[in-house]
Amino acid sequence: MSEDPQPDASAPRLGALEQQVMDVLWDHGASTVREVIDRLPHDPAYTTISTVLRNLERKGMVVPFRERNAARHRPRRSRDEHAAMLMEHALATSSDRRASILHFAAGMAPDDLALLRDYLARNGREGT
Repeated sequence: MSEDPQPDASAPRLGALEQQVMDVLWDHGASTVREVIDRLPHDPAYTTISTVLRNLERKGMVVPFRERNAARHRPRRSRDEHAAMLMEHALATSSDRRASILHFAAGMAPDDLALLRDYLARNGREGT
């Protein structure tokens, strides 16, 4: 098992099966290949999920470790942290960051806007 490699600074693109595997890890925590397979809605081959987990490790999404005699994988960051990273990546690739933020905010639900306003007010960032 490798040590904690430095995560990639960019937001990795995830394929459909990679996303399903990450959802299992986020929902159930560190898991073996067999545990991931047992929690998926279909029955992929062991080697397929093992390869997916190696790809997710290479992308900086999971960290492998040994627990007793089993190889387990845990998410490197939470689902929420990953979503925030995806949003930051989207903003970083925009040709007009300001316009992208304003378009995003314009489409936010009122409850989400209230949450953001409250957060900014609590953290002294209102109006900056």
